[in-house]
Order: sequence, then structure tokens, then C-alpha cells
Amino acid sequence: MVALIVSILASIVMAWGIRVLTLRRSPDQPMSWGEEMFFATYIFMMIFVVFGIVPHQWLTLAENDWSFRADRIFDAWGLITAKSQGGWFPFEITYRVLSDSIAALIYIVYLVAMIVMWFQWQNRGQAKKGSDVAPTSTYGRPLVKRG
Repeated sequence: MVALIVSILASIVMAWGIRVLTLRRSPDQPMSWGEEMFFATYIFMMIFVVFGIVPHQWLTLAENDWSFRADRIFDAWGLITAKSQGGWFPFEITYRVLSDSIAALIYIVYLVAMIVMWFQWQNRGQAKKGSDVAPTSTYGRPLVKRG
């Protein structure tokens, strides 16, 4: 349980680091070779944690500590009892299927979060559509067209 929580927290902290960099770095500021290598390694480690360690820790916890085995039938505390067990639900759901489905959900959530982060990185520094903010001078005063 501790390993799963630590891996989730590590992925959140790493994503937060990308968010901070997205807010601070302008798109026209060039990166040096060393910065590019550092961030490539950082992104690789983040992807490794997100798509490798977190789902593995979930499956390890579910199968070893919580006994999510293929021979145990999940009936949601009597709400979805299978027809083979005398209920109304058309098929059996095992605990193994439940743990694998949660692992797939982990992958989907992290994939969507990563796509959102990519869009935020690519669109950094762009003004929002419909933004009515007047451009400012070097002194911070708004520039107004006199007509």
C-alpha cells in the first residue's frame, strides 16, 4: 500500500514540475543541449513511473495483499449477483477482472493527463481567444489607440 501511494505521489510531483516549467518558460526561449537532455531524461522517468510502476504497484497490492484472484467472484455486496449464482446479472465478474479493469483505468487517466500536459506545453505563451487585454508599454501602461 505504501509503495502504491508513494508512486502515485511521485507521479503527481513530477507532473507538477512540468506544470511549473510550462508556466515559467516562454516558447521563444531556446534550450541548451544539456537542458534538452535533462528534460528528455526527466520525461522518460515520468513515463516510466506513470505507465510502469504505478500500475504494477496496484496489481501487486490487489493480487497479493487483497487477494484479487480469478477464483473469487465479485458480486458488489449482493447488488450484481451473477445468474450462475442465483442472481440477475448475466455474467460473472471475478476479482482478477476487477483489478485488471482498475489497472486499465489507471492507464487511461494518466494518458489523458499526459495529453492535456502536451497541449498545455505546446500552447504556452499564446493569448487566449477573445482575450481583451490591451497590450502594454515597457512601463506597464496599457497602449490605447487614439482615434
